[in-house]
Amino acid sequence: MLLAINPDNPQPRLVDKVVATLEQGGIIAYPTDTTYGIGCSIFNKQGVEKIYLLKQREKKKPFSFICADLAEVARYAKVSNYAFKILKRFLPGPYTFVLDASGIVPNLLVTKQKTVGVRMPDNQICLAIVRGLGHPIITTSANRSGEEPIGDPFQVERELGKQIDLVVDGGVLSADVSSLVSLIGDRPEVLRKGVGDVSWCG
Repeated sequence: MLLAINPDNPQPRLVDKVVATLEQGGIIAYPTDTTYGIGCSIFNKQGVEKIYLLKQREKKKPFSFICADLAEVARYAKVSNYAFKILKRFLPGPYTFVLDASGIVPNLLVTKQKTVGVRMPDNQICLAIVRGLGHPIITTSANRSGEEPIGDPFQVERELGKQIDLVVDGGVLSADVSSLVSLIGDRPEVLRKGVGDVSWCG
């Protein structure tokens, strides 16, 4: 099912409909500032398991998640002073930052090193959904592992619609991914170059 939402001024009643789907254990596809993502509530264990199956992804590769603001990031990750300055400078934006996990993150989302990947996309629809839900959602590109990300919501619906509950149409996006940067330790480390500029990492 496709649900079109205004990307510049998301309609609250439509955002509420998406939030209700998540609260009822649903899986959604949604726009970010790079490509379309697939997600569910981070506390929806069955939903997370279903996304692993849908993606055909190995369990040893935990999913990242989206936070609504820096205060929420600080609840789910341990943020040093230097990391906070970087987050404040580059978020919202096309980055996934790796940080040490806090104790409230579900085990399925924590790496063996006790780290997590955190996103805050520069996309009003996406952030409105997470704010409405009151806690983070899973983020992973809308594709099966090894395939190209999908930037067209109609293509997401055609290819994945039968396996998810709702496709949020926020317009056609790129098929790019976020830059992945680790903030563990005392200097940033680029793990994947994506849309976000990483020249500042040195």
